[in-house]
Parts: sequence; structure tokens; C-alpha cells
Amino acid sequence: MGSQPGLPCFHALVESVRIDKWLWAARFFKTRGLATEAVLGGHVDVNGARAKPAKEVRAGDRLELRIRDSRWSVVVTGVADKRGPAKVAATLYEETPESRAAREQQVLARRAARPLGADLGARPTKQDRRRLEALRRGQRRT
Repeated sequence: MGSQPGLPCFHALVESVRIDKWLWAARFFKTRGLATEAVLGGHVDVNGARAKPAKEVRAGDRLELRIRDSRWSVVVTGVADKRGPAKVAATLYEETPESRAAREQQVLARRAARPLGADLGARPTKQDRRRLEALRRGQRRT
């Protein structure tokens, strides 16, 4: 499987590729092993059916992914069996508008549900605590 002139060398010309390999090449997972675990765990559906790691994916297939708290619904637009740059990986799929909207809503909800004080920063140092205590003592006297 070589490459043709004009195409990047990391793209082999293939019509279909294993789902775990494609998920890794499209940069949904950092390692191929993690992609395989996700498929085995039932977190990936191809055209509405649960898939096995050896399932072949072609352009036009619809994938449903569950990665941590996020749900992705994507249509495969390209197939690659090698991992390339992120810009090229983004061209291998197209996320559905409903999926994108749902993920953005989830981000907003997660941001709003942060525990109180999560945005205050790091814990005060011993010196900071002593200064705060000195200020409080000074306020009590007056």
C-alpha cells in the first residue's frame, strides 16, 4: 500500500480499515490499544450496531462514540490506516450538527455545575494564611 504523487505519505490508499485503527488514526484515542478497549467495551456503534475491533469502516459509515462523558455522532468521510497530523485527521470524519450542539450544551452544563470555590485557584501558602490571620485579627480589634 504505497502512496500516489500529490497525496501525503502517511495516507495509504485503502477503501476500508479496521474500526480500532481508524479511531486511532482519526485521533479519537491516543493509542490503538485504548481504541480497541473502547470498541470491546461497547462504546462504539457502526451504522447503529455494536462493533468489534476488526469491523471494517468505509467512507459514508455512521459512527456513534461514547468517550468519557461525551457522545459523538460522526460520518466517516475518509479512511486512513496510519496516524497523521491533527488537521488531516479532522478531515477523516464530519460531526453531525446535533452531536456538536449536544456536546457544546454538555460543556456549558459542566461549567455551570462546578463546585463552589473551584475557580479560586491554588491553596494558600503558609505565608498567605498568616497574612490573612493578621488581617482578621486587626479587623476584630477595631
